[in-house]
Amino acid sequence: MASAPQASLPLFYNDIVPLNLRDHANWKARGADKASWMIGQHAVPLTVEEFPQAARHFPIIFASGDNPVPLALMGLNEGINVFVNAEGIVAPGTYVPAYARRYPFLLAKLTPDTTDLSLCFDPTSGLVGDFPEGELLFNGEEPSEATRNVLQFCEQFEQAGQRTQTFVEELTKHDLLMDGEAAIQQAGIEQPFVYRGFQMVNQEKLRDMRGDVLRGWAQSGLLPLLYAHIFSLDLMSTIFGKQVEMGVGPTPPLPAF
Repeated sequence: MASAPQASLPLFYNDIVPLNLRDHANWKARGADKASWMIGQHAVPLTVEEFPQAARHFPIIFASGDNPVPLALMGLNEGINVFVNAEGIVAPGTYVPAYARRYPFLLAKLTPDTTDLSLCFDPTSGLVGDFPEGELLFNGEEPSEATRNVLQFCEQFEQAGQRTQTFVEELTKHDLLMDGEAAIQQAGIEQPFVYRGFQMVNQEKLRDMRGDVLRGWAQSGLLPLLYAHIFSLDLMSTIFGKQVEMGVGPTPPLPAF
């Protein structure tokens, strides 16, 4: 069973194997009542189409560096996810980003020089294998309905990812992203907790954008997405409060002398 080339594995994935009839004719996929792959993951990639719904649950930020992908912030500190407990149980009513919902499957290139994407899966997930229970991946020599549904979801995710890249390119073209900073004041502690290491939309530059550009963004639907991101940042204090309630808040800053 050959694995796909893996120079660097995406978040959540420990291995990637292409799904094929020869090796997986009798394999099955079984559902998960827990999301163990999300335990301790404080930031999960997000597509722009998810902004309106995700903004009700999490702060939406952009990764720092040269690849500012949108992220759903599920915890303010690395290793902390306030929506997924230590057993992998997701808090009721929580929106789960499509990036996490597609696991253990994804579309990937089998060779670096190809443009074709193949349906692959993480064999370490425990969700795909030669099980007595679950949904068959193949019916005879054809992909099963379950596999076709997974493929369709992954294809839709890739298309949303391309639209997200176009969205980010528009932001960088107009130099709208800036280094972010969030200062959260906790009652009884003099010094605020300051979080950095992310990017956010520069609201001053947004206000100064030319009217024709803003009209175009409003017509294309980009402008509401920007404001979904901006409004969602208020949830940082909510996430902070959840961490404090769970006893996993940050160490209070030392007083200045």
